[in-house]
Amino acid sequence: MRFAFEDLMVYQRALDFAVAVIDVVDQMDTPRKHYKLIEQLEASSTSIALNISEGKGRYSKKEFKHFLYIARGSLYETITMIMLFKRKKWVGEKSYAELIDMAVEINKMLSGLINSI
Repeated sequence: MRFAFEDLMVYQRALDFAVAVIDVVDQMDTPRKHYKLIEQLEASSTSIALNISEGKGRYSKKEFKHFLYIARGSLYETITMIMLFKRKKWVGEKSYAELIDMAVEINKMLSGLINSI
C-alpha cells in the first residue's frame, strides 16, 4: 500500500533534505551545551516532510494548503538554523552549500504547489 503523499516530489525532496540535515548533524563536533539547538535543527528539518504528509491526509485542499504553508515555515526555520550553525563554524562550507541548494529547490516546489491549489 502506498500513501498519496509518497507520490509528491516535494515530499520526496523534503525527506531527502531531512536525512541530509541529520547526516550533517551526525558529523558535527559542538559543545554539549548546545544540544537543544541541534535538536531544534533536526525537528525543524523533519517537520517539513511531516507537514506535507499530514496535510495531504486532510480532507480538503484548504487544509492541505495550510499545512504546506506550515511546511514552508519549517523550511525557513531550518535554513536560519543552518545559517547560524555555519556562523558558529559547526557546518562546513560544502555541507552548507549543499543544504541551501536543497532548501532552495524545496522552497520553489512548495511555492509552486501552494499556487496550484
